[in-house]
Amino acid sequence: MGNIIGTTKFVTIFSFTMPGWLQSITPALVRDGSIYTMSVPAGLLAYPVTFLVTDLISELYGRKKAQSVVWVGFFLNLYMLLMMSIGHWFPNTYGVSGGLNLFEGVYEFLIANTVSSMIAYLIAQSIDVRLFHYLKKLTKGKYLWIRNNGSTMFSQLIDSTTILSILYFSGNLGENVSTLAALGILIINSYLFKFFFALFDTPIFYFSVWYFKEYDEDPGGNSLSD
Repeated sequence: MGNIIGTTKFVTIFSFTMPGWLQSITPALVRDGSIYTMSVPAGLLAYPVTFLVTDLISELYGRKKAQSVVWVGFFLNLYMLLMMSIGHWFPNTYGVSGGLNLFEGVYEFLIANTVSSMIAYLIAQSIDVRLFHYLKKLTKGKYLWIRNNGSTMFSQLIDSTTILSILYFSGNLGENVSTLAALGILIINSYLFKFFFALFDTPIFYFSVWYFKEYDEDPGGNSLSD
């Protein structure tokens, strides 16, 4: 969904006038005078949830199953891209199509979004899985919040930097994003959104681990982690 919506629209999460003390310690790169606006691609809104899901699978069922889910997501993106491409390649039935220009406009965004997202997704999620288990081993299985937040916050920085840099250098961001400074603003805003989401999802992570730790999909009692 994120790849289809992609960068077709950027949305304002919030905007506020910064007080003097905050303005003085905030780089001019990420504000417009005294105004700070958090703007992110609409396709990004659902994406942080995937890191929560990956961490849950890592905690409940182990690194191998979490990595296998990452690969499933990667190949599902390939399948989606193939289906959209087939729809693009087939000739249009004139007089019947209700949104040809809309479809083709979305498809133009889709190619660059999906390719860049797949690369960033595979790198960031794989780092997330491995770092999660490294921190779990380092803390001897204690402190869920450390491995949940630590792995997610670092891997999301990799994700934001990778996907937006690829889109920038391939010329697939808006016409106003024409400098590295503008790219930096997008990366910072994208990462801050994911950063705060990672903080806010910590209670959800704790509750989910508690709720699902005894869960077996098979009513016969065969554990998913076997």
